[in-house]
Amino acid sequence: MSSINQQQEEKNQEDLQNQEAVKKIKDLAKNASTCFFCTSTGLNKPFQTRPMSVQDVDDEGIIWFLSADDSSVNEQIKTDNKVQLLFQGSAHSDFLAVNGIADISRDKQKIKEFWGPLLKTWFTEGVDDPRITVIKVETGDGYYWDNKHGNAIAFAKMALGAMIGKTMDDSIEGKLKP
Repeated sequence: MSSINQQQEEKNQEDLQNQEAVKKIKDLAKNASTCFFCTSTGLNKPFQTRPMSVQDVDDEGIIWFLSADDSSVNEQIKTDNKVQLLFQGSAHSDFLAVNGIADISRDKQKIKEFWGPLLKTWFTEGVDDPRITVIKVETGDGYYWDNKHGNAIAFAKMALGAMIGKTMDDSIEGKLKP
């Protein structure tokens, strides 16, 4: 553990598995609503990263996106379907890094479920635009950084700790294994 963790009086490490991990992924991903979607273009090459809007996170921890069939993200997934999603829900909490396996489809039911008027910016022909695809990311292992009691209490504990010269961090972090 790092030096700050050694000064902690409270538990700030908690690894989560199975349904607890899925719930944490769902909560943190929904709080963020967008993420950095990272794909690989091959061995020994850096990730290719772009921001993408999350359409849904279901009860199994599957994260859903819409994309264009001619986009770089789709082309890269076709080459290597292992992805990493990076989320930040607020300035001081709700951080999530999760690995997953991406699958591309043209599921019309999902497209209609996720469709909203702003999407016409990218899919000019509307909900029936032939370029729309659905990306389904089945989540694997990950890591999270959050706070235990919400941002207001976390800030109050930090402020009090600073005033009295004591580590009073409300953070919690851990590995995720759905």
